[in-house]
Amino acid sequence: MVRETAVTVDDLVYPLFIYHGKDLRREIPSMPGQFQLSLDRMGEVVDEAVALKIPAFLLFGIPAEKDAVGSAASQDRGIVQEAIRLIKKRSPETLIITDVCFCEYTDHGHCGPLHEVGGRIDVHNDATLPLLAEQAVSHARAGADVVAPSGMMDGMVAAIRDGLDSAGFAHIPILSYAAKFASAYYGPFRDAAESAPAFGDRRTYQMDPANGDEAIREVALDLAEGADMVMVKPGLAFMDIIRRVKEKFTVPVAVYNVSGEYAMVKAAAQRGWIDERRIVMETMLGFKRAGADMILTYHALDVARWLQGG
Repeated sequence: MVRETAVTVDDLVYPLFIYHGKDLRREIPSMPGQFQLSLDRMGEVVDEAVALKIPAFLLFGIPAEKDAVGSAASQDRGIVQEAIRLIKKRSPETLIITDVCFCEYTDHGHCGPLHEVGGRIDVHNDATLPLLAEQAVSHARAGADVVAPSGMMDGMVAAIRDGLDSAGFAHIPILSYAAKFASAYYGPFRDAAESAPAFGDRRTYQMDPANGDEAIREVALDLAEGADMVMVKPGLAFMDIIRRVKEKFTVPVAVYNVSGEYAMVKAAAQRGWIDERRIVMETMLGFKRAGADMILTYHALDVARWLQGG
């Protein structure tokens, strides 16, 4: 009766990795219980999540072919675009959020086309912006409900907002990965999405984990450019950022309970070192208590079962 914080199934967003090919349900070694799914096998997981009343998915695509500019990301018959259509046909009421970035689509694994600056190869921020807008519009045309740019490019939200509005999708909201840190917690995801950089790292465009004030400035910039919701990523080491963002901006805030956080819990639970259910539910409560309105988590299926008495 006096409990201050509650987690419900409506808080959950379940990430899915859609992989090229057929008849594929391949478990990700560093993420037990998570799979790369081909389009023809994706429905199995979709049906399971819908039956558990999970309201939303976040889609990542791994295409058959990659190139220097990630051109497969914006194709009308691209892997994410096809996944959107299939999910909407199967479950029209399910909310579909799409990751808008290029790291899964480029042959070098970075988040946009490259150029040389001062003898160093890095992402060409300004050349990436129109490509992000093009990708977002292709997702909206396929039926996405929300687009979520994750590359931390300067000006990405404004470019996507302009692109969506010009294409007749002014109603599509943007969930910006506004405070995304260059974190060691992403390791298993790069296996899942096959998006590890071929060289270097992403510290030139993702944030230094030491910088809290900078995170607030980044969120403010994205909101000024037209973001409707913002995300803090990762979650566990950045609870203070969730709280600061929620208190300062009073907008919907998402947190991404990322692959490394998931993998650590799974590894310890498999060895009998922790009570997986209690650890996971405490983590979910922590996110909600910090101020998160939605939780993107690979634990979503388990959390939904536990909440419903399973």
